Amino acid sequence: MTGRDGGADLSPIGNSPVVILVRPQLADNIGATARAMANGGLFHLRLVAPRDGWPQEKAWRTASGADRLLDLATVHETVADAVADLHHVYATCPRPRHIVKPVLTARGAAAEMRQICARDLRVGLLFGPERAGLDNDDMAETDALIRYPLNPEFMSLNLGQAVLIMAYEWWMAEDQTIPRRLMTNETRIATKGELNNFMSHLIRELDECGFLANLPKRPGMVRNLRHFFERGEVTEQELRTMHGVVTELAHGRGRRKMVMGQEI
Repeated sequence: MTGRDGGADLSPIGNSPVVILVRPQLADNIGATARAMANGGLFHLRLVAPRDGWPQEKAWRTASGADRLLDLATVHETVADAVADLHHVYATCPRPRHIVKPVLTARGAAAEMRQICARDLRVGLLFGPERAGLDNDDMAETDALIRYPLNPEFMSLNLGQAVLIMAYEWWMAEDQTIPRRLMTNETRIATKGELNNFMSHLIRELDECGFLANLPKRPGMVRNLRHFFERGEVTEQELRTMHGVVTELAHGRGRRKMVMGQEI
């Protein structure tokens, strides 16, 4: 099934939480929600009493290709109806008042939801209307609340942003991406043998030009040069470039000797 403009070929990734928008007011925000969900691998969208009815063509324009989520979104009259087939429901709530329920961060909730979904139970994420948020009756249908630990002096999020935070934490809860890596593109990390070969080339030319002529200091200077190249992941391409630099400097020194008739 494809969206109105084709859209991305999206399909559910395992047992993922259902995103439920309660009384959403703007089609733009519904589309932005679908876009945020697709980024985080969430697929199931439910709308409770959307203010302007459903479907709304503008939502598809804002979804930026997450059409299929909107195509398959379901509409419900009440929160109770929207959560009836779920086992656990979480509500995002910036200012919980007069309510006794567990309160989790987005990260804590994502980890907990992963465990629940791994047991083949269904989970829902409730997001309130743009202006007022969820009311106490809405939150009465939930098991726990989620509160984002943002700047306490300014915690204003639009609906798409609020959904994106949860979608991101849901995805990251099981993401295996290496936290830091070197982008090498067409080259690769140089081996120790290649690095040693370059160092031999460099030191040979430095000896030739007299840079390492101070024998008492020579071992320390060589070590410093080696430490400089060893402390990072030098690529094979970078070493080839440095070989060229050293070779050209050496040839240039030879040419200068021939021109001036004396050693510089």
